[in-house]
Amino acid sequence: MLTISGLTKTYNKVKAIDDANLVAPSGEISVLLGPNGAGKSTMMKCIIGVLKYDGDIRICGFPNKSKEARTRLGYVPEVPALYDLLSPWEHLEFMAKAYKIDDWEADAEAWLRRFFLWEHKDKAGKELSKGMRQKVSICCALLIKPEVILFDEPMIGLDPAAIRELKEVFVELRNQGVTVFISTHIIDSIDEIWDTAHIMHKGSIEREVKRTDSSVPLEDQFFEVTGTEGSEG
Repeated sequence: MLTISGLTKTYNKVKAIDDANLVAPSGEISVLLGPNGAGKSTMMKCIIGVLKYDGDIRICGFPNKSKEARTRLGYVPEVPALYDLLSPWEHLEFMAKAYKIDDWEADAEAWLRRFFLWEHKDKAGKELSKGMRQKVSICCALLIKPEVILFDEPMIGLDPAAIRELKEVFVELRNQGVTVFISTHIIDSIDEIWDTAHIMHKGSIEREVKRTDSSVPLEDQFFEVTGTEGSEG
C-alpha cells in the first residue's frame, strides 16, 4: 500500500504540490492523471525520496525513505537511467546483487524474453534504442518483486507488442496483491485496466474516481476537472 498525507512541495515560494492526500491500496491499479505542470512528476520524485517535501509518505506502512520501504518499492522512471557500458543482463545482475536476490537468473531471463530483449541481452546500454532501454528499466523493477511499484509515463517509447505485454503485467501484479501506481497523461493507455484514478490539477488532487462507482467516462471527468485536453506533466 502507498499512502500520501498532506504532501506539499514548494519551489521558490510556489507550491508545486499543495496538501495532496491519496491512498493506493494493495491489489489495485491506481492512476495519477493530470496535464502538463500539474505536479505528477514532482509527486513521483517525492515518493521515491529524491526531493525534500513536507507531509508524510509511506510504503507498506514504512516511511518512504526507510530501508524497509526501499526494499519493497520498485520504480520505472519516464526516462530510463541505464549505464552506457552495461548490458541488459548486467543491469539485472546489478539489481539482483543490490537487493541481495538469490537464484535470480531464471526470473531475469523470463522478463527479458517476455519483453523481447533476450537476443539483445549482451548489448551495451548505449547501443539500445529508447524503447529497449525502457524495457530494460521495466525488467529491473520487476525483478525485485516489489510490493509497491511506480510507473512514470511507462508507455512512452514502447512498441505495440511491449505495450500489450506491460498491460498484462499490470493486471498480473494487481492479481498478486501488488500496489500498481501509474502516472500518465495518456488516458487511453490505462482505460481498460484502472481501478482508481486521482486527477491532479495545479498541484492538488482535485478528484478521486473509482471505476466501480462511476458511470461517467474517465476522459470526460479529466476534462471537467482540468479544463484542458491534457498533456505530459
